[in-house]
Amino acid sequence: MSKQQLHIVKIGGNIINNSELLSSFLKDFSELKGLKILVHGGGKKATELANSIGLEPKMVNGRRITDEANLEIVTMVYAGLLNKNIVAELQQNNCNALGLSGTDANCILAHKRIVKDIDYGFAGDIDAVNTNAINVFLQNEIIPVFCAISHDKKGQLLNTNADTIASELAIGLSNLYDVSLVYTFEKNGVLLTIEDEDSVIEDIDSKKYETLKSDNIIADGMLPKMENCFHALSKGVSKVIIGNPTVISNQNQKFTTLTL
Repeated sequence: MSKQQLHIVKIGGNIINNSELLSSFLKDFSELKGLKILVHGGGKKATELANSIGLEPKMVNGRRITDEANLEIVTMVYAGLLNKNIVAELQQNNCNALGLSGTDANCILAHKRIVKDIDYGFAGDIDAVNTNAINVFLQNEIIPVFCAISHDKKGQLLNTNADTIASELAIGLSNLYDVSLVYTFEKNGVLLTIEDEDSVIEDIDSKKYETLKSDNIIADGMLPKMENCFHALSKGVSKVIIGNPTVISNQNQKFTTLTL
């Protein structure tokens, strides 16, 4: 018997900071047929709030160092301000959404990242996804909207990469559903030339990915996103797409499809 389809969509980049683009995306997401989950980040908004109160967020290789003060900031922004505004807009579009962090219903269990070369502070690496709890929401036509906060079941909140959350949700739920994973951001896909918006590499398999990495075409912040994509594919996720937000409404002419 074929599995029911599930779309997991991660929204990130500059889209979240642009109210007009975000509203357009959320309208399209609301109209997406079938079961779906939305995952969002919000690092730029968190940085803005931190700066406004005199905190200087520290970044290493594009990743945030989350000390206690910055953990409070990202929790307020991700799980509060952004998550609830997104849910409110989805409700406006008759999409019955529920805002969640990994702590809620014990949905995403993680541990504090082990210190190797760099101490990332209260950054969380995912141990488990509670697919049973999430499935209850889906089967009752409630759309989960996950922010980038998890927990360790010892009372500690953890800042967890939203791309990784989307990937791990897709992997966990692929046992129950035919899962397609979509990463949306301000670009049209993975670009051959960063300055040329039309230079989208439309198909990338694992071999081509290694070549693009060695040629330094895929680098910096795109690397962890791509690692999450191929990890998801290797663990049973049926399809992974990277593109701008219109990709979910089939208006986008170009996007990147990843395969093993």
